[in-house]
Amino acid sequence: MLSKVLTLLGIGGERELTAREAAVASLFYIATAMAFAAGVFIFRGADPALAFLTGYLLEKALSVDNLFVFMILFGLFGVSGPAQRRILNLGILGALVLRGAMIGAGATLLHLVPAVTYLFGAFLTYTALRLVVDREGEGFDPRSNPLVRVAMRCLPVADDADGGAFVVRRAGKLLVTRLFLALVVIELTDLMFAVDSIPAVLAITRDPFIVFTSNACAVLGLRALYFVVAGLLDRLRYLRQALAAILGFVGLKMLLADVYEVPVLVSLAVTVLALAAAVMLSRRTQPGVRSSTRTRQPLEVISAG
Repeated sequence: MLSKVLTLLGIGGERELTAREAAVASLFYIATAMAFAAGVFIFRGADPALAFLTGYLLEKALSVDNLFVFMILFGLFGVSGPAQRRILNLGILGALVLRGAMIGAGATLLHLVPAVTYLFGAFLTYTALRLVVDREGEGFDPRSNPLVRVAMRCLPVADDADGGAFVVRRAGKLLVTRLFLALVVIELTDLMFAVDSIPAVLAITRDPFIVFTSNACAVLGLRALYFVVAGLLDRLRYLRQALAAILGFVGLKMLLADVYEVPVLVSLAVTVLALAAAVMLSRRTQPGVRSSTRTRQPLEVISAG
């Protein structure tokens, strides 16, 4: 029974979740986040609770768009459904550690150098404009990413997948597999995503506890969410425009912080309305087809000499 519950919640086992199991697990993580928000409201007040909800929704929305990139990476590295689940497990653990460090550094930097607020605001505004220009996300190609190329050149990679192993021994030498390489690239990619999302949540609140817990609650449900929305991403054709609007709003909020302090409730309302509008508009129009998932070819492994 315990094993079945852990599998359902996306914690144990490598069996690929069914759509129903993934939906139940995703609802559990959402309910857990709402319960945590209620606890924040009880023990810390309304404003911190609203900040948590805004940060959680923002990070959750960004995660949905980022899942499309993960799908591309899994396809490029030839990672199957059960192995995807294992990589997502390890990736989530790594993401929590890396994001915790980034949040601590960002909050400290904002405290010591308040002028960094304008830098973060300008960066978020630029990110919003980038989302508008690159509407379908076709600008992301792992094969042209220097981090991917460096990882593939520096790590001795085995030509065969060798089941679910991360490291194999060939002719007395230890080699990493495509599975390990996929995990490394997933972690590096999530780190790049965090560069966008963490300043956005820091624009909502400077409280490191709220920023980290809202990130953690969103990231913990990422694996279940992946199996829920993997087949629905093409239908959310206006998601990137909604994210652009939200990031543009929080960017301007940071740039105008010394002129006018936007209430947290307004930030939450903008986030909810933008996401609701994206869903409604996507339902009213024909779903787009992200052809990039069909045209990309598997990565050619570059073994370290």
